[in-house]
Amino acid sequence: MNASFNRYRLVHACGAFGPVTKRRREVVIEGTDAREPDAGALWREYDFTGKPGAPMRIPRQFAPYHLRLDWQMWFLALGSPDTGWFQRLLLRLLEQDRATLRLPRVNPYPDAPPRWLRGRVYDYRFTTWTERKEGGAWWVRTEIGVLVPPVSLRA
Repeated sequence: MNASFNRYRLVHACGAFGPVTKRRREVVIEGTDAREPDAGALWREYDFTGKPGAPMRIPRQFAPYHLRLDWQMWFLALGSPDTGWFQRLLLRLLEQDRATLRLPRVNPYPDAPPRWLRGRVYDYRFTTWTERKEGGAWWVRTEIGVLVPPVSLRA
């Protein structure tokens, strides 16, 4: 990609972001209205514009810049030690803060906040051509683990 606009040899691929990988880790924020966040709870995802999200959604491209929150959440999934901002994000979502609710592409709780929120980490990879043709998904995702266990303001 850099070669296409590097006529004057002023740019180069450096650091961790020279190559773009076909796999990535992502944090997914989910909420539930269930009284208890147990195995029977129905969890719904907050969908973000620049993140992979739902496997059936086509990948988006934003160039030459990144959507800041989506970018920060990617670093969080890679193991960034700075999690204070993410905890505040979850708190604002639980409070149904208007400004914060403009950040996700889709708010699965438009009328009232969920009782519980959690953050899970997934490994995403692009589907193969065969998988894409058979199921229509763009991504295959596998849960790696829980980043933030269920939290609530009303527990």
